[in-house]
Amino acid sequence: MNAASTRYWLMKNEPDEFSIDRALSAPDATIAWDGVRNYQARNFMRDDMQVGDGVLYWHSSCAEPGIYGIARIAGHLRPDASQFDPDSKYYDPKSKPEAPRWLMLDVQALRKIKPISVAALRQYPELEDMRVLQKGNRLSITPVDARHWDFIMGLVKAQR
Repeated sequence: MNAASTRYWLMKNEPDEFSIDRALSAPDATIAWDGVRNYQARNFMRDDMQVGDGVLYWHSSCAEPGIYGIARIAGHLRPDASQFDPDSKYYDPKSKPEAPRWLMLDVQALRKIKPISVAALRQYPELEDMRVLQKGNRLSITPVDARHWDFIMGLVKAQR
């Protein structure tokens, strides 16, 4: 994939389920990103995400939400099996194996970074229109503009 067609994403997760540390320790640092139960986020996975796209690995529902790592889309889009499991918190009784509603794909963690909190991100005027910083934005997957990605990569590089 060439740089001109690469897209960027922010993917939120709860660190007790999918922490960047857990992802990095997985075989090939690749985890199945399941449990997405929002149609718009599902559609991003289905229609727009491509192998090699960059991912800001976001921890939510924790003391300090923010970016904790860098990852990439590794592919293998498929039905999310948890939608068919009555014992799963992601069970969807309206979803059928012949017509699944929910999808998952593989994400490969590339590296852990020094966390960049929401408060830190809000300090930069260059990021003021970043989707995740907008009021009411609760989507677990959002596109990231290339200019925002480049700015954040600059912050990550400055951490080293």
